[in-house]
Amino acid sequence: MELDLSSPHFPAARSRREFLRQAGGGFGALAASWLLSQERLLLGAEPVADPLAPRSPHFAPQAKRVIYLFMHGGPSHLETFDPKPDLQRLSGQPLPASFGVVETRRKVAANPMLATKRTFRKYGQSGIEVSDFLPHTARCVDDVAVIRSCWADSVNHPQAVYQMNTGSVLMGKPCLGSWVGYGLGTENQDLPAFVVLPDPGGGIKGGPPAYGSGFLPASYQGTNVRSGASPILDLRPAEAAAVDGQRRTLDLIGRLNQIHREGREEDSELSARIQAYELAYRMQSAAPDAVDLARESAETRTLYGLDERTTAEFGTRCLLARRLVERGVRFVQLYSGDVAGWDAHEDVEENHARMCARTDKPVAGLLTDLKRRGLLESTLVIWGGEFGRMPMSEGGRGRDHNPHGFSVWMAGGGIKGGTVHGATDAVGLRAEVDRVHVHDIHATILHLLGLDHTQLTFSHNGRDERLTDTAGKVVTSILA
Repeated sequence: MELDLSSPHFPAARSRREFLRQAGGGFGALAASWLLSQERLLLGAEPVADPLAPRSPHFAPQAKRVIYLFMHGGPSHLETFDPKPDLQRLSGQPLPASFGVVETRRKVAANPMLATKRTFRKYGQSGIEVSDFLPHTARCVDDVAVIRSCWADSVNHPQAVYQMNTGSVLMGKPCLGSWVGYGLGTENQDLPAFVVLPDPGGGIKGGPPAYGSGFLPASYQGTNVRSGASPILDLRPAEAAAVDGQRRTLDLIGRLNQIHREGREEDSELSARIQAYELAYRMQSAAPDAVDLARESAETRTLYGLDERTTAEFGTRCLLARRLVERGVRFVQLYSGDVAGWDAHEDVEENHARMCARTDKPVAGLLTDLKRRGLLESTLVIWGGEFGRMPMSEGGRGRDHNPHGFSVWMAGGGIKGGTVHGATDAVGLRAEVDRVHVHDIHATILHLLGLDHTQLTFSHNGRDERLTDTAGKVVTSILA
């Protein structure tokens, strides 16, 4: 189609330079309109809802943010936080009939009991017993509440990972971090509300749905941040001059997206994509500083084990977690363990010696660093996996999955340090005293963040869904 500049719709013929200047001014007006609407300043315009805007909790919170240290594969409570003298005494013998029928995955119920080779000692003023696998964490027990009576519903990894992360054994439910972002938003509009730091060795069993947003709007999906030289890919523009051009491009895309969005308000994927463009742009200024560890002192790097080959990788991610929460990221989930991780079927001693050596010093460094910076009292730190391990042996040296009884600990953010809640039976098979289901763990975490787990709901397919389904009670004994 040929443009007729002699048309009455055009003023007198202009030069090419004048035409481009006028057209550029029009694009500038579109950009200004989009920016104003983003700031909700455009008079008479429908405000653009920011799904991650800070929101008030149901009541005064004791924690403002969470770091969840997820030990993927199922760490053995019997080798870490739950000493069992009777297990040592019964080693090599069959499980006594008084324990009844045991649900196992590999028919290990008939196998002989397996004693641990670990030595447990009392630490701190609280005298909590911790295995010699974890000498660094043991020195922090006065800040920790150990829940020794946890239990879950699935003996299989994917379903158990889903439940511990989303409250359900079924794929497709929103995870804890997404619920927290939905309930509270983010403290820093230039960074995501929910960040995931995956293990570089490989994905978790069950895959990304474990940290997905499920039926919640897609804006609450976890943002992956890696360790290494480039924690966030394509974070920096090719050259400084490209920033202005990128801003103009995004302004135009944003305005066009808003036009396209009219009448499609229920399309959360579209809304999330619009927000993602803007967040990605803002992150170019905020995120480089957040992930730059070069400014950390040599003492801090040593504290996290960055100067040791065994601990450097996990220590780097623990340090990243601290830097992210101190800059306003609401929820950081850090995974330890590749596809196998803590899954000690063949040799629990070898597996846990390796995994504890990688993680113990960085975890203790994180707790110490948060405390000395005044962040621990407002940051809830959680340690645990999807289940524990069986007291019976597997293949003579390993342990099978045990969802019937295992340990999780919490520290900081409203937790009563130096506390032990509940107990498993005499050999660590089942949670027996003051049992704590996964729903109870989630209810407690939300409570510490100022959220009533029964009121944090989202309407989906005609039903008000919640993280804790129809169950869950707050574990009050571990609250400060």
